[in-house]
Amino acid sequence: MGKLYTALGLMSGTSLDGVDASIIISDGEKEYSSVLDRYFEYDKQLIQKILEIRDKISNLEKFNGHLDELKKLEREITLFNYEAAKETLEMSKSSVDLIGFHGQTILHDPGKKITKQLGDGKLLSQLTKKKVVYNFRQNDLENGGQGAPLTPIFHNAIANKLNKKFNLSFPINILNIGGIANITFTADWKDLEGKDKIRAYDIGPGNCLIDEWIRKNSKKKYDKDGYLAKSGKTDKLILNQALENFSVNLNYEKSLDVKDFDIFFVKGLSLENGAATITDFTAKLIADGMNYSHNIEQSFKSKWLVCGGGRKNRYLLESIRNNFKQISIDPIDKYEIDGDFVESQAFAFLAIRSSEGMPISFPNTTRCKKPITGGVIVENF
Repeated sequence: MGKLYTALGLMSGTSLDGVDASIIISDGEKEYSSVLDRYFEYDKQLIQKILEIRDKISNLEKFNGHLDELKKLEREITLFNYEAAKETLEMSKSSVDLIGFHGQTILHDPGKKITKQLGDGKLLSQLTKKKVVYNFRQNDLENGGQGAPLTPIFHNAIANKLNKKFNLSFPINILNIGGIANITFTADWKDLEGKDKIRAYDIGPGNCLIDEWIRKNSKKKYDKDGYLAKSGKTDKLILNQALENFSVNLNYEKSLDVKDFDIFFVKGLSLENGAATITDFTAKLIADGMNYSHNIEQSFKSKWLVCGGGRKNRYLLESIRNNFKQISIDPIDKYEIDGDFVESQAFAFLAIRSSEGMPISFPNTTRCKKPITGGVIVENF
């Protein structure tokens, strides 16, 4: 076992709902335990600002055309993360060695080696008086990777912990349904080639299309429990056409961004019927991605554990099961892991690995040329 660090992870995903803060103790390898998890919701004004600027920026040129606006928003987001960090540290009374700060993704275009997360690591370090690790994705892009998904090495630590604690046998696969859905095929640490056998893919939209439809057509932020989708009726013609159109450009070797999808195909449907059609569209793409993983990795049944906000959407999970019947799929919470905080814990874990110079991305997870570390480390106090 290596040196144990206490680290705080701050994560704000593509769902744009707020910041998850998690403190863990870990060696960045096999050992990790959770200390405290907290959620800090963005206010409506901040969400609106992020949505508006994200919609304006589709490439680097447009990003550079809004630098003043972005700088102000970055400061606001950083101060929000500082307050979240301060409150979490005060509550836990932990002495934290370092902070993993993801920031808010505003532009992600791996084809052009561009990824932009709003979050000033230097300012956060100055305010917290802690070592901060941020900008986790750029080094992966510079080395031929897609910049995502970065959480698989932590998913693997979870799988090995559950294998030991609950005698869960491999293969254990993890499905994360955030704004984007991604999957990790984990491997046993006892296997000498274990890390080489970890595989991961972005497989399609997670919550992003459902949330956008609900936000634009009602006063709600999301479809709680999938209630609206369940009360609607899927338009099969529209669904099949959308699936056909999307599958033409489908490539599991590429990372995805919320801007790779839009809700135009359900224009004109009622709130409920649109929610049902989009949710079934999302479920089919997720099921297809899981099936793709099965076909590559194994011909026998494996266990799937689901984390992220989408696991609470009962209609979505039911639709995934209907599209991919030969699987066992359980919320990860069944095994004493809070599925809301896997990503924030992951960035605490990645911060530890970065500070130790350990790789955080691998050829079979992000398609980088070789295992590489990432994250910019700053001590600005």
